Amino acid sequence: MTTFDRYAMPSESDLFIPSQFETQFCWEYDDGRSELLNLYRKGKKLQWNSEERIDWSQDLDPENPEGLPDDSIPIFGWDGFAKLTAKEKANVRRHYQSWQLSQFLHGEQGALICTAKIVQQVPSMAAKYYAATQVVDEARHVESYSRLLHEKMELAYPINPQLKTLLDQILRDSRWDMTYLGMQILIEGLALAAFQLIRDGAQNKLAAAVNAYVMQDEARHVAFGRLALRDYYPKLTEKERDEREEFVVEACYLMRDRFLAEEVWEQLGLPVEECVLSTDKSEWMAEFRSYLFTRIVPNIKAIGLWGPRVRDAYAKMGILGFADVDAEELQREDERVAEEFDRVHGIKPEMLQGSG
Repeated sequence: MTTFDRYAMPSESDLFIPSQFETQFCWEYDDGRSELLNLYRKGKKLQWNSEERIDWSQDLDPENPEGLPDDSIPIFGWDGFAKLTAKEKANVRRHYQSWQLSQFLHGEQGALICTAKIVQQVPSMAAKYYAATQVVDEARHVESYSRLLHEKMELAYPINPQLKTLLDQILRDSRWDMTYLGMQILIEGLALAAFQLIRDGAQNKLAAAVNAYVMQDEARHVAFGRLALRDYYPKLTEKERDEREEFVVEACYLMRDRFLAEEVWEQLGLPVEECVLSTDKSEWMAEFRSYLFTRIVPNIKAIGLWGPRVRDAYAKMGILGFADVDAEELQREDERVAEEFDRVHGIKPEMLQGSG
């Protein structure tokens, strides 16, 4: 049975995004960028095989695939949810979790394509080295989420319109740094926030492990974007910096306000407007947004996009305080948690393809 057979609702055919950009060769092979080279070495060492590191013999509960508490369903506080039968609630859990994992899958394919574009565009050889390891990472993530949806859930959703909009904007832009900014900083930050809620809340070991291991990689990817753009953005003109800050503000509002799963509530025959309002005001969404901006705001500040436009927008959104979060400590914690999963589940270093 194909993916299209598993989609809960009709999906358009393959997405085609026209783009024009320059492919840049670099004849300087020793540019001395030690931080990026160290990240490249780390990326090589931490390559892993999803067939070895993840125990795919584990099953998912059809009534609660990831083993998440009901308060993780964003319509949990809606009066109508309490009136649903046990079977209907189980269906809500399955569809919402499938929708969420489907967006992870589509986002990882977007990251795969964006990172391949970065290899072509970025001027630094050290950055090309690391981006090449990330291409492999993203392919592995697509493989892992695809397998989780195809073999274990047997249900999927098409790409969310808001994620599609972000990917379209990033891939159409010909400037190499905008691919970094949109994917490495913003979409990867969005992903890390969502992954963390599942990694830390899921009682199902398979679902938790997939997200923990993907997060270990994604934390490096965000660091890659931070390192590359931190050196480049001070060189921008005021007009160039304004354009990027405007994009950041618009993307942050989009991510905050629009990932409300309308298509799930419509597919389940629930009152969409009531469910969207409940989702927007839910404790789960508040927690997600907190994680989201914890992952994004300090990196936006670190790369130097910290003009009045961004600061004012973040103040209005109530997220300016996240600027002081230690992004590097978050990265270390994501790595530590993945290593703890290995220890608990008996995964040895030699099972990671790149070790040794």
